[in-house]
Amino acid sequence: MAGTDRIRLALVVFVVLFAQVLLYPGVPDLLAALGATTSLDAGMWFLTAEFVGFVLFAGVWGSLSDTTGRRAPYIALGALGGAVGYALLAVLPIVGITAFGAVLVLRFIQGAVTIAAFSLSMTMLMDLDGGHGKNMGAAGIAIGLGTALGAPLGGRLTTIDPLAPLYLASGLLALGAVLTIFVTDRAPKNHDGVAATLSGLRETPVLLLPYAFGFIDRLTAGFFALVGTFYFRTAFGLDAAQTGLVLALFFVPFALLQYPFGVLSDRVGRVGPVVVGSGLYGVAVIAVGLVPTLNAARAGMVVVGVLGALMAPATMALVNDLSRDTERGVAMGGFNIFGSIGFLTGIVVGGAVADTYGFLAAFLVAGGLEIGIALLTLPVFVRLKLEKQSLFGAEAGR
Repeated sequence: MAGTDRIRLALVVFVVLFAQVLLYPGVPDLLAALGATTSLDAGMWFLTAEFVGFVLFAGVWGSLSDTTGRRAPYIALGALGGAVGYALLAVLPIVGITAFGAVLVLRFIQGAVTIAAFSLSMTMLMDLDGGHGKNMGAAGIAIGLGTALGAPLGGRLTTIDPLAPLYLASGLLALGAVLTIFVTDRAPKNHDGVAATLSGLRETPVLLLPYAFGFIDRLTAGFFALVGTFYFRTAFGLDAAQTGLVLALFFVPFALLQYPFGVLSDRVGRVGPVVVGSGLYGVAVIAVGLVPTLNAARAGMVVVGVLGALMAPATMALVNDLSRDTERGVAMGGFNIFGSIGFLTGIVVGGAVADTYGFLAAFLVAGGLEIGIALLTLPVFVRLKLEKQSLFGAEAGR
C-alpha cells in the first residue's frame, strides 16, 4: 500500500512541476496573448507573482496540515485550485480581460493554492515507511522528470497556440487532485504545536547551511526560467520550441542523474557534492553566458544539468542529516521556503540586472553568487567535521 501511495504522491509532485515548467519557454508569446508586452520586465512580474504565493503560503499549508493531522484533503484542494487558476488564465483573453494587473493577481492566487499540492505531497512522502532515501528519491525523480519533460513540450505547444500550455497544465492538476483521493493519510498530529517546533529549529542554526545552498541553487533555476529563456531567444534567434529543447539539455541530466549522485553522496559524504559541486556549477553558469555559439551554449547547459544533479540530492540529504528526527518535516518545509525565495530572487534580480546591464552581467551575477556561497561555507563545513562525520563519508557512519 505504501508503495502505491509513493507512486501516486510522486505523480502529484510531477504534475505540479510539469505544469509549472510548461509555461517557461513560451512566456513571451503567452504574455502577448494575455495582453501584456513581451518585455523582460513583464515576464519577470508574471513569474514573480506565482512565487510570492508559494513563499507566503507554503508555511500556512504546512502548519494547517500539522495541526489537523490531515494532508490529503489540502493536496487535493491545492491541485484543484491550481487547475482552476491555469484555466482562468487561459479564459482571460477570450472574455476580453487584458489588464495585466488581473493576470498578476490570478497568478498569485494560483501560486498560493498550488504550493499546497507540491509541499504537502513532499511531506506525505516523508510520512511513508520504507526509508527516507527511497521516499525522497521518488520526489527527486518526480521533480527532475517534471522539469525535464515540461520545457520541450511546452515550447512545442506554444508554437501551436500560446495558450495551449495553460490548458494542459489545468488538466494535469485536475488529474493530480483525483489521484490524491486514493492516498492513505498518515500525517501525525503535532501535539507540541507549531511554536514549539519552530523553537526547536532555532536551536539548530546549522540548518542554515543547506538552506543557503537551496536558496542559491533555486536562484539559478529562476534565473534560467526568465533570463535564460529571453537570452536564448534574443542571442541565438530561437523560437519557443527551440528554446524548450535548449532548456531540456539542463533538465534531462538533472532528472536522470539525481538518484545515482544521491547514492554517491551516501558513500563520499555531502561536502564534496555540495560545496565542490556548487563552485563548479557557478563556473558553468557563467560559461553559458560567455560562449559565442549556440552549440557551445547547449554543451554548457548539459554541464549545468549534470552539476545540478550532483548537488540537489546531497543538499536535501543534508537537511535530514542535520535536523532532529522529530523536526524533519518542518526542516524540509523551511528548505522549500528558502528555495522558493531563491527562485523568486533569481527572477527579480536576474531580470533587473539583465534589463539594466545586459545578459552577460546577469550571468556573472548568478554564477558568481553560486561560487561565493561555496567559498564562504567551506570553512563552516570543515568545523563540522568532528560533530557530523557523516558529512564527510559513509565510512564514518552515523
